[in-house]
Amino acid sequence: MNKIHPTLALILAAVLLQACATTPKFDTSNIALDITPQQAAAKADSLQGTRVLWGGVIIASTNLKEATQLEVLAYPLDSNQRPDLDEAPLGRFLARQSGYLETTDYAQGRLISVSGTLQQTRQGRIGESEYTYPVVAIERLHLWSKARGGSPETRFHFGIGVLFSN
Repeated sequence: MNKIHPTLALILAAVLLQACATTPKFDTSNIALDITPQQAAAKADSLQGTRVLWGGVIIASTNLKEATQLEVLAYPLDSNQRPDLDEAPLGRFLARQSGYLETTDYAQGRLISVSGTLQQTRQGRIGESEYTYPVVAIERLHLWSKARGGSPETRFHFGIGVLFSN
């Protein structure tokens, strides 16, 4: 019987584990992880140019002349950098991607994580209330799959069979 070479087994295991990865793992160096959208809106002038990593639920997506704008209700990110909807929301922000994004893919209710640079704020309305949105120029974004955890659920079951006979 042939034995699998240990190096080949290690490479195979690494490939299989990579296929199971659920996270985009944004590079967090030079990113201000402690700034929330609410804080950014309140201190827009002093935070302009700061790099942030935020995520949340898409409220609306709009194709503009030279960019796509996503309105996002922000949530804290979990250890996989996925928005944690079990936590309290952190405010809203606008994320702008140069060029075109398909708005049916980036639809209301989808989860995203984005890293980018804070730009100016923009005034808008939520219902009849005025709202100040911090604007993020997207450097990298991840649209989470609809399955919880970012990847399809693994289904594996086992059981013990018992046979009765007379």
